[in-house]
Amino acid sequence: MLLAAQSGDAEAFATLYDAHAPKLFAVCVGMLTDRQAAQELVQDTFVRAWRGLKSFRGDSSLATWLHRIAINEMLTTSRRDRRRALRVSIEADLNDDQPNHESVRDGSIDARDIALGIDLEHAIARLPDGARAVFVLYDISGYGHAEISAQLGIAEGTSKAHLFRARRLLRAMLDR
Repeated sequence: MLLAAQSGDAEAFATLYDAHAPKLFAVCVGMLTDRQAAQELVQDTFVRAWRGLKSFRGDSSLATWLHRIAINEMLTTSRRDRRRALRVSIEADLNDDQPNHESVRDGSIDARDIALGIDLEHAIARLPDGARAVFVLYDISGYGHAEISAQLGIAEGTSKAHLFRARRLLRAMLDR
């Protein structure tokens, strides 16, 4: 099926999509905690996969390759959104407006979140990008540190450190 898709067979690619999209969507929902954004990320991932399928060498599984594309897309979008939010915040400061504290999150715990009694999904969404990605891939999707390090392009030790940090931050957020 993969070889047919690599040669441009749209039906073969549709079969690959049907086989991989549900699990990829579950991972994306875990990383983004927004179903609509996750669906868009899955679509963007498969568009990029279709364009780059001929370059897929098979050094890893197709699922791992797709997850790597999704993570790269998510990180690129996250960086772009943070830069945009920072620009808005800086412009507001220059205009003597109240700064938009909601637009730039630093991952710290604030009193409003504690008062609202945050739930696990909200807490996961507040984790820093790297820690959230590793937490979702390890604790929710069941990947090992070796697989995660390959997908994220980080060392296994870094994966373990991100997981430790994510769990520590989640405990702190949920205990309050």
